[in-house]
Amino acid sequence: MLLHPAQCRAARGLLCWTQDQLASASGVSRSTIKDFESHRHQLHRSSEALLIAAFEQGGVELLFDDKRTHGIGVCLRTRSLDS
Repeated sequence: MLLHPAQCRAARGLLCWTQDQLASASGVSRSTIKDFESHRHQLHRSSEALLIAAFEQGGVELLFDDKRTHGIGVCLRTRSLDS
């Protein structure tokens, strides 16, 4: 499991997305998102992949615990002036 519930909530916050908007963007049901974010259950790998792809498409970079970041988090990718 890569995605943490707090990352999911934070990424939605950066994008100003509701759970319904994330559900629409990812194809994952709102109830699954709600249950995951409130620690009721883990995600299936396929649902996790869909959420991560939706966040990346929206411009969010998910940060995972590694030597570079020293923890988990989210940030907005900067867009180049060429795009």
